[in-house]
Amino acid sequence: MNDILLLDRADGVATVTLNRPEARNALSAALITALRATMRALEDDDEVHAIVLTGSDPAFCAGLDLKELGSSGENLRLGQEDDEEPSPYPWPVPSKPVIGAVNGVAVTGGLELALNCDILIASERARFADTHARVGVLPGWGLSVLLPRLVGRQTARRMSLTGDFVPAAEALRAGLVTEVVAHGDLLPAAHRVARTIAGNDRDAVRTLLDSYRRIELAEIADGYGIEGRTSRDWLARGFTPASVEERRKAIVDRGRAQTAT
Repeated sequence: MNDILLLDRADGVATVTLNRPEARNALSAALITALRATMRALEDDDEVHAIVLTGSDPAFCAGLDLKELGSSGENLRLGQEDDEEPSPYPWPVPSKPVIGAVNGVAVTGGLELALNCDILIASERARFADTHARVGVLPGWGLSVLLPRLVGRQTARRMSLTGDFVPAAEALRAGLVTEVVAHGDLLPAAHRVARTIAGNDRDAVRTLLDSYRRIELAEIADGYGIEGRTSRDWLARGFTPASVEERRKAIVDRGRAQTAT
């Protein structure tokens, strides 16, 4: 396993850790490729019954790596790539429950990864933001579909249109996460939930989760398709990596200022 992504298995639970701490676990093309492959492998692992997704401190995931996005743009291309197998989801979603353990900032693409989890638990240090409009790209992994379902129409639009950071306590009140715990208790709390799930009737868990998801898809209707077409059309209008590079320092500085407290 490439060390940019760590994988541990114990007691029927797989823990997947984004491991680019020097870049706040930003999504490079290599990390996106490794994460996609790992999620597909865990789908086929009969010894794994629940998955915990987290990041190496100090961040959960800062979204697409802006340095790479502002140069080659390869990570954005991979983010837009369709799965090899037909799926209604824009991101690989295993049939096993995924618990997101948000240990720090979850920004833009990182927020989308979190939203694709089935259950979210946050450290007191967690901060959430959607900076797509500030970066100059549009969501393509389900953010505009999933965020308003969790936090409501107005809060979702405020987060997306301002790009402001939401602290853990506010995320709990809004319904974005199910629990906020002390930083050192985050992984133990996530593993307790995952082990409880793994200890239940496994076929029943996966069947019930599939039912939840199919009901959600029926309610969402063509939401994923609309988001995907909007994102592709936006890129076709003339997006260039250079435009991100021009804004990168201001984006990073603003994020650091908002998460300093």
